[in-house]
Amino acid sequence: MTVCVLFWLPVGLGVAPHVLLLRERGMSLAAVAGFVAAHSLTAAALELPTGGLSDVLGRRTVLAAAGLLNLIALTLQALGTTAWVLALGMSLMGAGRALSSGPAEAWYVDTVQAHSGPDAELRTGLARGSSATSAALATGTLLGGALPWLLGLGPDVGAWLSEATSGLVLPLSVPLLLGAGVEIAFVLYVLTALRKPPRPSASLRDVFRGVPATVADGLRLGGRDTVVRRVLLSAGAAGSAFATIELLTPGRAAALTGASESGAVLFASLACAGFICSGIGSHFAPLTARLAGSGERAVLLGLGVSASGLLLLGITAGFESGASMALAATGYGLVYVGLGVASPSENDLLHRRVTGSGRATALSVQSLALQLACALTGLIVGILPPGPLPWLVGSAALLGGACLWIRRSDRTPTAAATPAQPQKVAP
Repeated sequence: MTVCVLFWLPVGLGVAPHVLLLRERGMSLAAVAGFVAAHSLTAAALELPTGGLSDVLGRRTVLAAAGLLNLIALTLQALGTTAWVLALGMSLMGAGRALSSGPAEAWYVDTVQAHSGPDAELRTGLARGSSATSAALATGTLLGGALPWLLGLGPDVGAWLSEATSGLVLPLSVPLLLGAGVEIAFVLYVLTALRKPPRPSASLRDVFRGVPATVADGLRLGGRDTVVRRVLLSAGAAGSAFATIELLTPGRAAALTGASESGAVLFASLACAGFICSGIGSHFAPLTARLAGSGERAVLLGLGVSASGLLLLGITAGFESGASMALAATGYGLVYVGLGVASPSENDLLHRRVTGSGRATALSVQSLALQLACALTGLIVGILPPGPLPWLVGSAALLGGACLWIRRSDRTPTAAATPAQPQKVAP
């Protein structure tokens, strides 16, 4: 939980001020879109190799490397004034994101199973980690939006900052620099507090030889195991939902308030509320699974709730009355509550189908599915006319993801318990 908070708090700090800072530096919207693309493409390209690196080299080393890359990236984004520096910062942030997508969770599962056996209960811990992530993002979003505003209350503070640093530090830079400081604490905590679970030692030659084989095993797993395949497709459905929300909500907020600046404040508040709703959903994920009868039914329920939330957002897209705004806000919350409910059960199912030697790779494949679906949906939503239709794209993707879990798979021994035996699951 501490690792989740320390890693995601800097990300939350940059949610509100980042785009505004880039615009303050004189970057066009097209340039900002290019920076975002650099981040996404770098993360997608490195997802599988870095997941394999974690499985071969060790979780702690890769997590520390992710923190160092994010430290450099945040510093470059906070202080950079030219396009190539800002693009480099975004690319390094993407590399750090790829390095971080799996090692912490894989470390947790390895440690619990080493202590309590392969059948140890995982869902509660995974839910707590997901809730901690949501809390960090919510807190960071509020703090990142408030700091520049508070600095702007003093008439000379912004000018003094800019003059004292020759224009490098602006009020909008402060949240990113604070995030860089948190990254230092993250690296130190990872190196000192995370004890390595028992793992075979590996030489540098073994590392370079083992990564391609581990990546290939991770890709094959998604093809031969029905449950893993459903988890990956569900991650893609979630990616479509995130793309729809993140692309359409800022414009809708600006249209509601009548100005881009006030719309940005409203969007930051909505993002914070979304993270809180996701944390609430994750907190109740174990209870939901018990009440539903299985993790698979909990995923079905969670994705169904999220699909209904996006449907509400689509239905109310053409209206501006108070009732429609209330329905839209309810739908926004349902999207995040449902995804929060589904995620811990999805990952619990995933960890029970993979061995420790490929756990981080499987999580990287899951993250890659989410990012690719997010990019594809973003392209589709971007060319559709305004109105309900773009929102319904994300809703349809979530509904399709929910339908994957209608048919329940046969229960089989966990991969951790029988690593040498192939899994046989229902089609």
